[in-house]
Amino acid sequence: MVIREYREYCEAEIAELYASVGWTAYTDDLAALARGFRQSLLVLAAYDGETLLGILRAVGDGETIVFIQDILVFPAYQRKGVGTALVQEALDRYRHVRQIELATDDMPKTVAFYKSLGFRPFSELDCCGFMRT
Repeated sequence: MVIREYREYCEAEIAELYASVGWTAYTDDLAALARGFRQSLLVLAAYDGETLLGILRAVGDGETIVFIQDILVFPAYQRKGVGTALVQEALDRYRHVRQIELATDDMPKTVAFYKSLGFRPFSELDCCGFMRT
């Protein structure tokens, strides 16, 4: 597996990846998703040869805050270290940034995954988060 920046947006493979994990809110408006990719701070991709395994998309200013917007791994490659490798690469690139945040489903395996990478719930930091959808 190799992690590298995702520079050439390929709508077909990105649509397939998002659909494979059920993120249909994104696939319902592929033009908006493409714009989101272009305006991201960083998009990393995990590959096995030329086969896309997963991606990580980050937004923010890269100096004071980075928000990990998306982490997706094709179901066939989940629980094989792909997500961990993507997050670790992002953390390495932004080790100087004080706030690296993300929002995720409140599922035991998801919470355990992010805790294993050093993330802590806002509540443990005497903070709270808000979202408007």
